[in-house]
Amino acid sequence: MDTPNNVRVLVVEDHAVVREGLCSLINSAPGLEVAGEAADGLEAVAQAATLSPDIILMDLAMPRLDGIQAITRIVQQNPQARILVLTSYSGDRVLEAVKAGAMGYLLKDSSSRDLIAAIRDIHQGKLSLHPAVTRQVMRKLGTPDQEAAEQRHLTEREIEVLKLIAQGLSNEEIAQSLFVSDRTIAKHVGSLLSKLGLENRTQAAIYALREGLAKLE
Repeated sequence: MDTPNNVRVLVVEDHAVVREGLCSLINSAPGLEVAGEAADGLEAVAQAATLSPDIILMDLAMPRLDGIQAITRIVQQNPQARILVLTSYSGDRVLEAVKAGAMGYLLKDSSSRDLIAAIRDIHQGKLSLHPAVTRQVMRKLGTPDQEAAEQRHLTEREIEVLKLIAQGLSNEEIAQSLFVSDRTIAKHVGSLLSKLGLENRTQAAIYALREGLAKLE
């Protein structure tokens, strides 16, 4: 049963036993509850649209539609979707998930405490990456449009905004911090993403980490 102010999580996992365990863990955590379940990527896309969960906990290896494809479709439908990947895969799939729009990436050997903490962080708009994959993503995720980045340097204000994105602040929170309008911040975000050749806020946060503009706590 939905409880006001609880963080509602959609659990996407094709293995029933694992999915049941995740649901039990989430429902037992204070302030969290399972909004729905999906056994494959197509179900995930449909459930995300119907239930509008706060967080989507997404496996990658699934039948009919894999996790990367599901993330892409969900983000196309709702760019504000907050997706946490939980999988056994590292390697290039990490970068694919981040590029598709995932805000976090945990391996299935993570502890229950780490998973619950990651869900809470993602709900607050913070980047959440498993320590084992953070260095890999930072190494592989460069600036796809390096020439444009060199020719069009970030302004001081855009650097300020980039640092705050890496801290997990929303546009509204950044606007309040800098005493400007949400629309102004949205323009700064769009501009810095374009200059750096990046696709989304998660990539921007990782860029800030790699360049030493922010630290992963």
